[in-house]
Amino acid sequence: MQEHSSSVKTDAKPHRSLFERLTALISPEPENRSELLEVLHDAHERNLIDADALSMIEGVFQVSDLSARDIMIPRSQMDVIDISKPIEEWLPLVLQTAHSRFPAIEGERDKVIGILLAKDLLRYYAEESFDVRDMLRPAIFIPESKRLNVLLRDFRANHNHMAIVVDEYSGVAGLITIEDVLEQIVGDIEDEYDFDEEEDNILSIREGQHGPRWRIKALTEIEQFNDELDTALPDDDVDTIGGLVSKHLGRMAHKGDVFDFEGLRFEVLRADARQIHVLTVEKLPPAPDHGDDA
Repeated sequence: MQEHSSSVKTDAKPHRSLFERLTALISPEPENRSELLEVLHDAHERNLIDADALSMIEGVFQVSDLSARDIMIPRSQMDVIDISKPIEEWLPLVLQTAHSRFPAIEGERDKVIGILLAKDLLRYYAEESFDVRDMLRPAIFIPESKRLNVLLRDFRANHNHMAIVVDEYSGVAGLITIEDVLEQIVGDIEDEYDFDEEEDNILSIREGQHGPRWRIKALTEIEQFNDELDTALPDDDVDTIGGLVSKHLGRMAHKGDVFDFEGLRFEVLRADARQIHVLTVEKLPPAPDHGDDA
């Protein structure tokens, strides 16, 4: 009996205070992700965790929900170098964009044959004989449907920083970098070469079910949005698309919110406890005019 009693004491859970036991009875453990997020938001409101920590936790959840197609840079927006042309023709693009890596194509965008690191171009100035093909690193190809959490693990395991996204027909759909994935967790990452260029705020993506579709940064000015999409969204009370969405909803937007407004369908692609980050916007067909039926 004594040995049995000793074994029970060894396996027993650490003693919990009366307050902890009462709290567990009143607030049972969350059973799904939504309940867990509610607990975390409650913890934030009670100042147990700060907004940055809550945002990063939400970002981790979002990464497991999103796939490469959701955040990739579309094929039409990719900065590439065409090694079938003389280096003098595409070197100005390298200097202008200041990217650290470039997909290398041969004649057409579907023919990505490698990745060129900008730093390797230093040899162009140091060596008399320079063949850019010898400088290329292997390109990694992934499907559009690849989950970001899996992609991040692959990036880390294989020490890759860029992947080429291909569609179901093996055509190039876009590209994605490890920085793009990490930004879903920690927010925008800026370095000394990042500029607040307005042309990056609105990216045309694959057409939706009803019409043209774009990926929009929430900080995009409504004036720029109207100019590029030929719309007339009001900008009397708010300046940005994110502000307009929050005003329309009457609350802080959540990832997955979808609503129609002024002939457009908005979907919140990425948001955290503090603000909206990215949306998709699709133009809806004009509503039928039933005026003559009256």
